[in-house]
Amino acid sequence: MADALETIKLYYDFKSPFTYLAMEPAYRLEQTHRVRLRFIPLELAVREVYGGELEQRVQRDWDKVRYLYMDVRRFANERGMIIRGPQKIYDSRLALMGGLYADRNGRFRPYADRLFERFFKRELDLEDFGALAAVMAEAGLDTEAFRRYADGDSPGDLRAAAAEAERDGVFGVPTFNVAGELFWGNDRVAWVIKKLDQMKLGRTRAA
Repeated sequence: MADALETIKLYYDFKSPFTYLAMEPAYRLEQTHRVRLRFIPLELAVREVYGGELEQRVQRDWDKVRYLYMDVRRFANERGMIIRGPQKIYDSRLALMGGLYADRNGRFRPYADRLFERFFKRELDLEDFGALAAVMAEAGLDTEAFRRYADGDSPGDLRAAAAEAERDGVFGVPTFNVAGELFWGNDRVAWVIKKLDQMKLGRTRAA
């Protein structure tokens, strides 16, 4: 009998550079530990966190944003990744609906990996259905079925995901929920691993 897998919730947003940084280490957890990842979309409240619209930000908010992107570049440079700061505040809800759709059809990673890479190279507009549909087609997904989902159940599904985040006490992305304990940030994966090891969920070398 196969080992039962512990579910790790991973709250994400495609416009979050720290979520992008967290994805590859998160994927590896399924190889090193008896876990499965459950991806839950949660839109990053950029205006609320960083001082409103771009023209409304005071110097202190800009200093905070610049510092955070300095950290992003440090992490990215260590791994040979390209992460360029977005030039506007994007509405990522349509892309997150795509994440829900891709996940339900077993193609989350091919969709998400392409989306993150292109968005942070400034090659993709998260608000453009055509751009998202092109990524979906490459990931092996039915774009017309996604359009029907986006026009139908997806807004309610996004609200349900946000409600689950609120119940879990999640306030930002990326956040890992491991057996009710939260770990916020791409650089918390090492602590996630310690938690999983304490739970004796490590895979044996033979496995």
